[in-house]
Amino acid sequence: MKVLCFGVGQAGGNVLDALLRYEQRTNADYVVDAVAYNTASADLRGLDLVPEENRILFGADEVSGHGVGADNELAAELAERDSRQLLRGTDDSPTSTADAFLIFAGLGGGTGSGAAPVLAKHLQRIYEQPIYGVGILPAADEGALYSRNAARSLKTFVDVTDHVFAFDNGAWAKSGEDVAQAHDSMNEELVRRLGILFASGEVSESGTVGESVVDSSEVINTLRGGGISTIGYAASELPESDDGGGFSIKGLLGGGSSSVDELDSINRITTQTRKAVLGRLTLPCDVDSASRGLVVVSGPPEWLNRKAIERSRTWVEEQTGSMEVRGGDYPLPESNHVGVLVLLGDVSRSDRVAEVRSTAVEAERDRRDREADDTSADADDDAEGVVDERLDTLF
Repeated sequence: MKVLCFGVGQAGGNVLDALLRYEQRTNADYVVDAVAYNTASADLRGLDLVPEENRILFGADEVSGHGVGADNELAAELAERDSRQLLRGTDDSPTSTADAFLIFAGLGGGTGSGAAPVLAKHLQRIYEQPIYGVGILPAADEGALYSRNAARSLKTFVDVTDHVFAFDNGAWAKSGEDVAQAHDSMNEELVRRLGILFASGEVSESGTVGESVVDSSEVINTLRGGGISTIGYAASELPESDDGGGFSIKGLLGGGSSSVDELDSINRITTQTRKAVLGRLTLPCDVDSASRGLVVVSGPPEWLNRKAIERSRTWVEEQTGSMEVRGGDYPLPESNHVGVLVLLGDVSRSDRVAEVRSTAVEAERDRRDREADDTSADADDDAEGVVDERLDTLF
């Protein structure tokens, strides 16, 4: 699946850079172009792989390239005012070759949470391809203001895009880990999942094609109708072949291998499917609230057992209660792992989103209480309304 990618704000730009790095490392080819936007010039200079000519600073006459802090309302105003400048980022991009557009943004800060929905709205107005968002939720310890921003931005992002891939920093943060290292490791987890999803329908350098190809239409159909999705992934390292080389010539050519035990293959694939769904998802949620699903099994062709893939797909159907679960394989002849990626589309129940909402309501109450102590009761009611109108219709 070919994607044209946009990174908005510091977090969005860093994740986009990480995706480009992962694409290079895996010798894949699914990003047709990459554009980064920011109100802070230093954040744009900190990117490594986004082409310099595709790094766009906006709002400079207002904030002089110093960013908007955590003021996402100001970021939205600046993005709306400079919308023509934002759209010029696609002028030299091969937009017609993209199956979809992908916008990365951190939803807790200022520039990403405010400007990403504005960019999505204007892209929707011009292009026919689906516009997907990748929204990163802040961890609880990042502060109430970030939760408030995220609560307001998430609903807006869902409204103006065709679907949002959600990633919860709180679910992936490790205790005691350095902040910069934590963000790097979380970005890696996210881009690995997205990279496998987008690369699975593309022909690899070896020319190997799956028996059941997961092309762009399968992904688009899984994401149709809008909402929020979550992704699970698990992998198992394979034993070396009898000759000690790891993989047979027959395997490299895409054929089966008599050294692969069918029962072992089935067990590995079905076990990793369960781990992918029941382990850490990019957004913790009730699995049975998903409307649709997609199962992608990757690994050496001789290990991609059709029975196991079908059993895995059926199991995900049972867990979600949905009859719209697709499945396919992604041959990787030189891989030493069997991996399973599960995409769950349009999830409707997430305790983590409810937690963000609750924190946002409290933050809004506190802010209004500070502004007018004598009208605190009205402030409570208004605080609920500020978040309710943006989040309640989401779930």
